[in-house]
Amino acid sequence: MSSTLHATGELRQRLESLVKPLLFLGLSAILLLVIGQYTDIDLWLADLHFDPARGLFPWDQSWFGRTFMHIWVKNVLIWAGFLLVAAAVLDLLHPLQRLGAAGRARLRLLALAATLAPMLIRSLKARSAMHCPWGIDRYDGSHPFLRILDAVPPDWPAGQCFPAGHASAGMWLAALAVLWLPHAPRKALLAYAAGTGVGMVLGWVQQMRGQHFLTHTLWTAWLTSAVLVALLAVFSRHLLPAAATARPAGENAGLPAAGNA
Repeated sequence: MSSTLHATGELRQRLESLVKPLLFLGLSAILLLVIGQYTDIDLWLADLHFDPARGLFPWDQSWFGRTFMHIWVKNVLIWAGFLLVAAAVLDLLHPLQRLGAAGRARLRLLALAATLAPMLIRSLKARSAMHCPWGIDRYDGSHPFLRILDAVPPDWPAGQCFPAGHASAGMWLAALAVLWLPHAPRKALLAYAAGTGVGMVLGWVQQMRGQHFLTHTLWTAWLTSAVLVALLAVFSRHLLPAAATARPAGENAGLPAAGNA
């Protein structure tokens, strides 16, 4: 009976630790819907980077935007994700002695985040009706600007430009926050912000190139965060505070605990 009560209490504590992330997701979703539907920030920022005299986005012609950021940096981040997946598969087939339960959970969460978040973004993008700035008539394209809650007109050609796919190549780095959970939540929050910031920089360059609007990138950040919260729930037994108090001290070994010193 006591073990059942202990397990129930531990589960309740883990669920309570997810309340703040879920509240953040709910409030930020409402904010993003308001920004996307009732402000012109997307158009204002795109206007700043568009050259009406030449009818193009100059940054789209630059080596920095087209080659360095869109190809080199993205490929480095993609391969970093592949390496994490390979490490997780290797550990699954031949368990690494150094990894404890928490370290193994961290490795698997990182590998899943690097896989599932970009996959979700690409899947939604492929089905999206919204067009990129370069395809909007305001910027010499051929389609009207469509907001997120607007009804899609009949026979509307899919724009396949929402959310921002390129930003997702770096946004999964926000999952590095798990290296500081549960022992250093403030550092975990900073790691989450830094990882999200990498994705935002990638998205910003795409906005300069006329490939995406700001809200496309913001929704990529939101969706990636939602994936991370879902993964935290799955791995909560090893990564959330209630679980930390129920494990022996040595069980945090392994891909551990960054910043334990």
